[in-house]
Amino acid sequence: MAGKPKLYYFDGRGKMESVRWLLAAAGVEFEEEFLETREQYEKLLQGGSLLFQQVPMVEIDGMKMVQTRAILSYIAAKYNLYGKDLKERALIDMYVGGTDDLMGFIMMFPFLSAEDKEKQRAVVVQKATSRYFPAYEKVLKDHGQDFLVGNNFSWADVHLLEAILMVEEKKSDVLSGFPQLQFCDTFKQKMFPGSQEVI
Repeated sequence: MAGKPKLYYFDGRGKMESVRWLLAAAGVEFEEEFLETREQYEKLLQGGSLLFQQVPMVEIDGMKMVQTRAILSYIAAKYNLYGKDLKERALIDMYVGGTDDLMGFIMMFPFLSAEDKEKQRAVVVQKATSRYFPAYEKVLKDHGQDFLVGNNFSWADVHLLEAILMVEEKKSDVLSGFPQLQFCDTFKQKMFPGSQEVI
């Protein structure tokens, strides 16, 4: 049996957070090594572990994987969270791509001044409520299932839930006009079947 996946990143959410979420949704235990010093990072660089000289990096199944999208795709496929066929994978990729776009507006927050954070908060809420959440609301309503793709829990569902929680941190009632997306115990159960505690 292979060991637990090991995640290498800074002590923060950043690009590794989606990897943590996907592993947790798959029920996979993992270890983390936080890069707290330049020396730790240099050691990975000199050891050849960072193909493109950047993190996140995940050791899994004998590989040292970099590039967040590749890591997430591998985990989703390995743990049956990537659809049953090519068409479902294409839909999952499309929905994850949209969610990535929304998350991109939020990822810059730690690097902004207080004044710019307020401006960006307004941008995030506007984009979420006028572009992204209406799209996912429509997909769920038109699809008539509990999940975005097929009738199975997938990477797209995990990624959407992560994005919803990120936006709710900026505006707690942001889902008031989106009944299909409203974060409640029922929605959590859809995203993480059998789990009582999600966060």
